[in-house]
Amino acid sequence: MVTTRLDEIDRKILAELQADGRMTNVELAKRVGISAPPCLRRVRTLEESGYITGYHAEVNARELGFEVQVFAMVGLDSQAETELRAFEERCRDWPLVRECHMLNGEVDFILKCVAPDLSSFQQFLTGELLTTPNVASVKTSLVIRGAKDEPGVPFDVLEDRMNRTA
Repeated sequence: MVTTRLDEIDRKILAELQADGRMTNVELAKRVGISAPPCLRRVRTLEESGYITGYHAEVNARELGFEVQVFAMVGLDSQAETELRAFEERCRDWPLVRECHMLNGEVDFILKCVAPDLSSFQQFLTGELLTTPNVASVKTSLVIRGAKDEPGVPFDVLEDRMNRTA
């Protein structure tokens, strides 16, 4: 298990930074119970090891004029690896596509999209997504409201699992 390489302090650091990536190293060190210099070394090691992949501000899409959020379920004609990679690469080029996940089951990909309004999304849908080579079908669902949007992983579940195996 990958997490066995992380000790309790590392996991606390990750949990605290996941909750608030803007805190100072001094505050982080205080919260996890170590001094600032080793805390900074641990954070840098976690970054270099790939446990921390970035720091982001959570922005309010609606306040910025993106009133529409849509999930698009995409089916492809071919699931050959070259075709899957080509579709993923195309998704990276579309600004309205904020997330792209390959699935197994009835659809090949689910895309999380944002747009200023329905007509902008429709232009993207009909002018870009539906005309993309290898796209066989697209079903869309307009988000009415969100009930939960938590980043990262549930560290309390991780800690419970680590305590059971210890």
